[in-house]
Amino acid sequence: MISRECRRLAEVDFPIAEVSRHAAREKSIRHGHPSTLHLWWARRPLASSRAMLMALLLPDPCDPYCPEAFKREARRIILGMHGRPDGWREAIEPDEGLRRVLLKFIADFANWNFAANGVWLDTARALVRAAHGSESPLVVDPFAGGGSIPLEALRLGCEAFASDLNPVACLILKVMLEDIPRHGPGLADELRRVGGEIKQAAERELTDLYPADPDGSTPIAYLWARTVRCEAPNCGAEIPLLRSLWLAKKAVFKRERGKRIKVRGRQALRYRVVRPAKGPPLVELEVFEPETDKDVRAGTVTRAKAACLCCGAVLPPERVRAQLSEQRGGADVVFDGQGKRMGGARMTAVVTLKEDEPGRRYRLPTDADYAAVHEAHARLAGILDKWERGGRQGLCPAPDEPISLNEIRRISTPIYGMTTWGDLFTARQKVALVELTKLSMGNPEQLPPFVLSVAKRSRRTRFPIGRGASSRNCSKVPMIDDVEKQPLALALTRTANAGCSLCRWHTSGEKHEGVYSRQALPVVWDYSESNPLSESTGGYYGALDWIANVIESWPESNLGQVQPADATAHPLPDQAAGVWFTDPPYYDAVPYAHLSDFFFVWLKRAVPEQMMTLCNLINPHDLTPKGKRDRRRSAASAEHFDQDGKDLRIRNGSGFCRRAAYPAPGRYRIGRLRPQDYRGLGGAAVRDNQRRLDHHRLVAGSNGDGFSSQCA
Repeated sequence: MISRECRRLAEVDFPIAEVSRHAAREKSIRHGHPSTLHLWWARRPLASSRAMLMALLLPDPCDPYCPEAFKREARRIILGMHGRPDGWREAIEPDEGLRRVLLKFIADFANWNFAANGVWLDTARALVRAAHGSESPLVVDPFAGGGSIPLEALRLGCEAFASDLNPVACLILKVMLEDIPRHGPGLADELRRVGGEIKQAAERELTDLYPADPDGSTPIAYLWARTVRCEAPNCGAEIPLLRSLWLAKKAVFKRERGKRIKVRGRQALRYRVVRPAKGPPLVELEVFEPETDKDVRAGTVTRAKAACLCCGAVLPPERVRAQLSEQRGGADVVFDGQGKRMGGARMTAVVTLKEDEPGRRYRLPTDADYAAVHEAHARLAGILDKWERGGRQGLCPAPDEPISLNEIRRISTPIYGMTTWGDLFTARQKVALVELTKLSMGNPEQLPPFVLSVAKRSRRTRFPIGRGASSRNCSKVPMIDDVEKQPLALALTRTANAGCSLCRWHTSGEKHEGVYSRQALPVVWDYSESNPLSESTGGYYGALDWIANVIESWPESNLGQVQPADATAHPLPDQAAGVWFTDPPYYDAVPYAHLSDFFFVWLKRAVPEQMMTLCNLINPHDLTPKGKRDRRRSAASAEHFDQDGKDLRIRNGSGFCRRAAYPAPGRYRIGRLRPQDYRGLGGAAVRDNQRRLDHHRLVAGSNGDGFSSQCA
């Protein structure tokens, strides 16, 4: 066991340059990476978390208090490593050489390619055992969030205890740190099996809402524009709010007999104004292939100012907001008594895929497309009417919880009339998500998804099909085990992230983009509606496949422990942990509670038992804690670990990783909190953005015991 007096590697040196390169590269890694399990904001890079944690766990071989047994064992482990770099045998003999080799190993192990490599994993875990003995050290993160730090603790063979105040974060942590290590790759196979059954059942219920084209093409996205009316005299035309008229900025080619053949050119919209004898002018759209960029006209809206295509008048932002507020955001179509569109959102194009044909195709909407939307309106009205006639028991099937106005600068949708979380979804999106929620819980008759009394059921019950179910659904609903419920709930909220009226169509990549492209929820004038039944981005099975890939990529490890807790009243005693390593929150730089309500409203309906446990719900209509009182509590939690050192002085090997209040982009401060003198605070600038932070610098604390930089 390492004595308190012995310095750790993090106190004397750290390979900042190499770790920064690996952290920057990690952002481009997708399939199988733990960050793709579910969205969480401001995640710490795994590379820097893994490297710093290992530097906190290993002693400095040059320190006089470093055990000789560790030095001997470390040399044996390093030299016995298969495929080790040449030259380590000669360099490792002196203590300074052993320090350099250990730092080099830490830098190389930060590479994602080695993170799940058996040789590198065994070597890293063996080094940790050599430093701490047979008893694995306990790593505690009281602000776990996305789980980078406790996840890397499990990778290094440590025990991990993660806690967070946010229930959405706790559910992500439970899947990542408990379910995946407990069940291993078998859980991925089971998820794919159950997910396939859910998808088949959803197709039977929702096919008429997402019909295929007569030629066999499958719609993968519907492109919409919110609309307002021109208020200029003698006009009154409908203005489709379009940021851009581009649909696809790249042409599609294929190879045939060694030749590159153009399949489809770039795609865009153009319009013409029709002036009927009676009524206001009309704007007709068509899809065409522009020869040059100048052939595509500018959009109709910028900075909330809408330009009329018929008369050229500009509608000021105040009137745009007022008109959209009257439509509750304007994401839904307004139909007349015959099912014909008479206002509201306008479908501008439909993106389709056809088997054995390369590239995406774009076409104008048809009456059949609007008929499917009209059917969704009728079905949603039936769902809500059934809930009303049932006495409004439990939660409303579609989220009706209000959006807080405390973060209006980041979540600006309420000023456009979208005052509840359900307003962010169209009628068709609500019907699809309600159906997927129902199927994710098992038999819909036995497990009513909106009645929270289901939480009283046994945790390990496997719900059979057919007993007490309606004849229509009893043979069509998959059995759901409690083991699968939490990952399925994350797949549901991943689908909600891609199935909202705040999504965008990426014209360069020709792909559907989710809601959270940044840490905010701004209004999107022209949005993209994905097809949850398709195999493309935004589909339910694709969301489930991302989660399964993460499960399959995780190496065998210890089980972590997750508990919802306030960091100011942590459930563990001071002496319980070997390392306290955390990333405190940034006061109000990221409004986690407000942003996570987007997912929380659906999780309450999909896994009510788990969410009641994770957030101590008294009123089922409550959301995650927020407001000035909770903001002060968040600040007090950070201060407890970042400024008040009375507890940390007796905790050996403590560390932190955080951003400054106004950091340079991509820069983090990481270091170790010394138990001898808390004021001896070190920090290292670590880059996780390839375009930023060209230099690296370490700063020392007031006691003079700082770090030195190693920019390899």
